[in-house]
Amino acid sequence: QVQLVDSGGGSVQAGGSLRLSCAASAFTYSSYCMAWFRQAPGKEREGVAGIDSHGRTTYADSMKGRFTISQDSAKNTLYLQMNSLKPEDTAKYYCAVATWSDYCVIAPSLFLYWGQGTQVTVSS
Repeated sequence: QVQLVDSGGGSVQAGGSLRLSCAASAFTYSSYCMAWFRQAPGKEREGVAGIDSHGRTTYADSMKGRFTISQDSAKNTLYLQMNSLKPEDTAKYYCAVATWSDYCVIAPSLFLYWGQGTQVTVSS
């Protein structure tokens, strides 16, 4: 059973940066998509970015140029570098893994394993 542990959230002012991490244990899949999602109060969970087992990345349009997803395969760790943060980025961020394909489609229903989430709060 894959276990994901999210960390790195916090409170920052607008324009600041944060780096989220997601440590995966018992991860033996060679074909996968690892992704970040976020959910703000009263809103649906939305995809932020994904990276597949070939290293290809995909981003939601509103995050392009500000967020960077990466992975350290040796450490089974996923990262999300978030720069130029805005108050509307405030949400709980979750990492997730899909194993049905080696191509990323960052839709929540396609992901089997989820982290517990880490809160990001951006103040103006």
